[in-house]
Amino acid sequence: MKHVKDMVAEANKVVDTLTAEEAMALHGQDGVTFVDLRDPRELQRDGMIADAFHCPRGMLEFWIDPDSPYAKERFWSGDRFVFYCASGWRSALSAKVAQEMGLENVSHIVNGFGGWKKAGGVVVDKA
Repeated sequence: MKHVKDMVAEANKVVDTLTAEEAMALHGQDGVTFVDLRDPRELQRDGMIADAFHCPRGMLEFWIDPDSPYAKERFWSGDRFVFYCASGWRSALSAKVAQEMGLENVSHIVNGFGGWKKAGGVVVDKA
């Protein structure tokens, strides 16, 4: 059996990882899109990074694939994408999948939204 912890470790070897502080330095720059992968209930409860694009983890592959009926053009904007979840596990797996699907400039916040908040990153309520 392959364990999720092992899958996350493997993903972190092949994707660009950012600390919360490194991500904060990118936040607000032109051509950088933060992607919140958390469940809508997490957003309602905890808020989100200001100006982040919400893509529920279960829809990621469908929204990235330009041939999918659910495709979102935003993923083919040429932006750098910074994925995040609560603790960095879902975002590691998501960044790996996004790379495999052809997105070239993908990173993830290794310590997730929790690390972002702990580092003093801007958090807004989910509208």
